[in-house]
Amino acid sequence: MTTPGAATPPSFKRSSPRKKQRPRSRLLAADFAAGEAEAARALVAARATPSPLSPPAVSPQSAAGMALPREFFEVDALDLAPRLLGKLLRRDQVVLRITEVEAYRPNDSACHGRFGITARTAPVFGPGGHAYVYLCYGLHMMLNVVADKEGVGAAVLIRACAPVSGLEIIQQRRGQQTEKPILLTGPGKVGQALGLSTDWSNHPLYTPGGLEVLDAPEPENILVGPRVGIEYASPEHVMAPWRFAVAGTPWISAPKNTLRPR
Repeated sequence: MTTPGAATPPSFKRSSPRKKQRPRSRLLAADFAAGEAEAARALVAARATPSPLSPPAVSPQSAAGMALPREFFEVDALDLAPRLLGKLLRRDQVVLRITEVEAYRPNDSACHGRFGITARTAPVFGPGGHAYVYLCYGLHMMLNVVADKEGVGAAVLIRACAPVSGLEIIQQRRGQQTEKPILLTGPGKVGQALGLSTDWSNHPLYTPGGLEVLDAPEPENILVGPRVGIEYASPEHVMAPWRFAVAGTPWISAPKNTLRPR
């Protein structure tokens, strides 16, 4: 959560002929096509292996997997964040694959919950699995997924996504006729691509219709690093490795050089 205020966080375990290169435009198009194919396989797998906790499958006419149960979200934000990678965000015809997130926890000097319950931050203290959308710098709509139990005050910021379907709508909302990662690599870009406003705060993301988080396979490898744009926070929270991203994808926001294999 990028706005300008703390217990120490827990420690974490955690010479042959040169080949002819293809033009960059063809590489980008191939990457986008490969991403769509991967997402399609994920959606088929999600439908084929329903969880006993999941509600009924969504309409077969729509490109989507199974809706995640509310219990999926009712965990520590630090556990929920990496679990959201690879999942799908859907609003109407637009489906995005989540590629980068940040965790914000209770007693975190970078979390909006540090201000307590206010008119703006009240959704952060709502039930896990609800949306928290706030306006940043008066310009950008930032989508967060509320984590943990009601009253805790924790969330996961969606920092970047890759397009799965609805590319033309995404381009129209973003005002950019491109298939390059710049289209969705940044939390404000994600909010704009989904056509969000603060009215979406408190919306349950585990119910069919509107804005949903849908199941899909998790990535094979994950990158971790410090969160972005929280210089105002205490030093231990500035350096905490609570940013997570899918390894091997270009659909990640800057800076990338602070991310390391998990």
